[in-house]
Amino acid sequence: MIDRKAKFSIGQIVRHRIFPFRGVIFDVDPTFNNTEEWWQSIPPEIRPCKDQPFYHLLAENAQATYTAYVSEQNLLPDETGRPVAHPDIEKFFCEMKDGQYALRKRVAN
Repeated sequence: MIDRKAKFSIGQIVRHRIFPFRGVIFDVDPTFNNTEEWWQSIPPEIRPCKDQPFYHLLAENAQATYTAYVSEQNLLPDETGRPVAHPDIEKFFCEMKDGQYALRKRVAN
């Protein structure tokens, strides 16, 4: 396994390289951390390798908002400057500045 840093950061807006959706990153796994069934459901010709960062996104497309789990190889920076219209944005982020969301501070109990 290669030890490498994630290319994208929490709060960054990205878009999918193949499919027409974009989203804001709210968590990062250093390597694949989902079920084998999920991974196998991806068509082999576009199935990503597991040994790379995977990102949790608050995602949107033209029809819906949802959460997505995407490999680093399938993400590109979103350079539209537009906010993401996902209803859970305020749970994680407090504002958008210079095209990136600022993580909301959490109070520990």
